[in-house]
Amino acid sequence: MFKPVCGIDYGSFDNLRSFCEQDYPDLQVIFGVREADDPVVHVIRRLIETMPGRDIALVINDRVIGANLKISNLVNMYPLAKHDILIIADSDMRVGPDYVSSVVGAFDAPDVGVVTCLYKARSAAGVASTLSSMSINEWFLPSALVAVALQGPQFCFGSTMAVTRKVLERVGGFEQLGSYLADDHMLGMLALRLGYRLRLSSYVVENVVQERNLRALFAHELRWARTIRSIQPWGHAFSFTTYAVPLSMISAMLAWPSYEAMTLAGGLLGLCLLLRCAMHRVARSSLGLTGAWSFWLVPVRDLFGAAVWAASLFGSRVVWRGWALSVGPKGQLTAKGLSSL
Repeated sequence: MFKPVCGIDYGSFDNLRSFCEQDYPDLQVIFGVREADDPVVHVIRRLIETMPGRDIALVINDRVIGANLKISNLVNMYPLAKHDILIIADSDMRVGPDYVSSVVGAFDAPDVGVVTCLYKARSAAGVASTLSSMSINEWFLPSALVAVALQGPQFCFGSTMAVTRKVLERVGGFEQLGSYLADDHMLGMLALRLGYRLRLSSYVVENVVQERNLRALFAHELRWARTIRSIQPWGHAFSFTTYAVPLSMISAMLAWPSYEAMTLAGGLLGLCLLLRCAMHRVARSSLGLTGAWSFWLVPVRDLFGAAVWAASLFGSRVVWRGWALSVGPKGQLTAKGLSSL
């Protein structure tokens, strides 16, 4: 289990601990940090102290092999790996004790080279975090399920990238992913090109979301959107059709001052709002999410998403973990765009 970490997330200790408390007989967990003064180092050391019977290691190494610093972290961690199935999971995820056994169980055929997991979101607190979790649960997750149903899994998700050592070495190692922002997408694609199968595990990981404010949320989602645009430009360009509420609002404004047209457009807007509220409720119920419903945020969420989509069509700059980057075609990072904020 590789856990590349940078900085402290909301609930970091519990997030990281959940990956160590697994009902699996032979698990090694490797944490990787670039800087010795990163505050998360104290969290990891405390975790190691509280779990003396576990095979847990910490690697601190600032060597850089590409613009994607997460991949540099993985390259630095790799020499310590003891086993033939390698699992990489983002630091803001949380899992139950059956996670590893579910992921490893998906490697039940010799042609399965990579396994990934979908993820749901749980808001820590605040409107920005709630809006972020709504985007994951009500836009990303349904879209991903539709894509898998139509063409099968084609790429990994950052919640879980599991790969056999043999496949990783055949694609060129972690180093092959060092210049890509969408390293999860690229790992799946490289394995498929070699003839291996990518399998979607039945396990759904939980993403614990905390966004400081709406500005941070916009920057976060803009990074996702520009990354998707670089990988699937046409699909991203036409994804505006999924924002039914903003589109119906525009149609209502264009219908003025015709009474008949405004009545029709108003009915369309009402129908779109009703369907979106239904999706909000179904998503929360299906994913077992607790807490108050956020129906009033549904139109806000869709308008915010449409604004992110529009902004993503222009420019290539993204912000990731305090670094300003420039993303090019196929999610490739340009070295000249790497700078600290």
